[in-house]
Amino acid sequence: MFASALLIGAGRMSDDAEDATRRLKLKLALEDLREMKGSGTELVTIIIPPDRQVSDARQMLQNEHGQAANIKSKGTRKNVQASIESAISALSKYRSAGERGIALFTGAIIVGNNKTRHMTMVIDDPPKELLSFRYRCDSVFELTQLEDMLIDKKSYGLFVIDRAEAAYGIASGKRIHVQEFLVSNIMGKHRQGGQSAQRFERLIEEAAHKFFKRATEHACSYWLPELENIQAIIIGGPGATKDFVVKNDYFHHEIVKKIASVTFDVGYSNESGVRELVDNAGGLMGEIELDAERKAVTEFLAELIKQFPKATYGEKMIRQALEQGAVSKLLISESMRKNVVEIECSSCSNIWNASIGRRDALPACPKCKTDGDGLKELSSKSIIDEFTELAMKSRSDVRFISVDSEEGAQLSAGFGGLAAVLRYPIM
Repeated sequence: MFASALLIGAGRMSDDAEDATRRLKLKLALEDLREMKGSGTELVTIIIPPDRQVSDARQMLQNEHGQAANIKSKGTRKNVQASIESAISALSKYRSAGERGIALFTGAIIVGNNKTRHMTMVIDDPPKELLSFRYRCDSVFELTQLEDMLIDKKSYGLFVIDRAEAAYGIASGKRIHVQEFLVSNIMGKHRQGGQSAQRFERLIEEAAHKFFKRATEHACSYWLPELENIQAIIIGGPGATKDFVVKNDYFHHEIVKKIASVTFDVGYSNESGVRELVDNAGGLMGEIELDAERKAVTEFLAELIKQFPKATYGEKMIRQALEQGAVSKLLISESMRKNVVEIECSSCSNIWNASIGRRDALPACPKCKTDGDGLKELSSKSIIDEFTELAMKSRSDVRFISVDSEEGAQLSAGFGGLAAVLRYPIM
């Protein structure tokens, strides 16, 4: 079951951390659900919003079970009824749909070589409310409502400009998208023969005006359809041009209402300048997680190189630090896909734990080297769940770091996706 956030003792994560945990768990669940396929219409999806009674959903499934008896194909009939029975059984554990609703997925999924395996997954603590009731039998699961929960609609418009070039785009969640880079082609300082200084200066200013108008019109046309979700428009550039463009009404009047009162100096007015603008305006962009990620990883890296570092990384060292209550801030890469699995060997009865990828084969017994069918998986828990629960016990701050930033990619590739800033150095 896709369990809700766990409360342990007096420790509890902040609301933001709990929401981040829900979002990441949903992301991982959706990765698995997207890959699951069934034969015919044998996979059952049932979505129950918080205002719908679970008992009504169970009654509907009982009726559907009776209707499934009319399916002509014996194999399909058997699998559909088995799926509905599994759904009824899973829902019997719930008195209500909770604050945000329940999503249930069950059925015989294809696992290769003409074989199927029955699975049931329940998401009972999604990050947002499920909006509408849904029941569906198909060869794939219905995931639309859950997919929508992962779309981060809050964003910031980004615009950098000088007299030579301009670029604009948008930052949403942890991603920066540069929509367009424009070049002005304004003439240089040396005038051509036969032109007076005044006429030449006027031509340059006319060309500059046309460029400023073209760049801002392109940017406004891009932002206006998304204006409802844009928190602010951030303006930057290497010189005074950025302030001139803001003060002289080049932007659409609706865009003007969203322009931040502070502009930022950046080295370039191209894609690099847009990314530098995000770095410089990080404090202003409080809703965007990108800057918070960069600072968290940078803090860890800065601590790591000290003589007595209050930092550590790697699964073994971080588990030890968490158990000691030494972790102040735990950094977990969103690329983390490992589970801690308890395994029993049928040959020598050895029981041990191993950290493996979610789809990796069980490792051979460390005592007698038995592998394959001679091994039994007793339990499995994702490292994300295990370490989050340990962090909650010691009141550690948990940060999930994407791989979309340079710092996030470094955490994933260079430190195994796990790092921690400590309360005190440990040996």
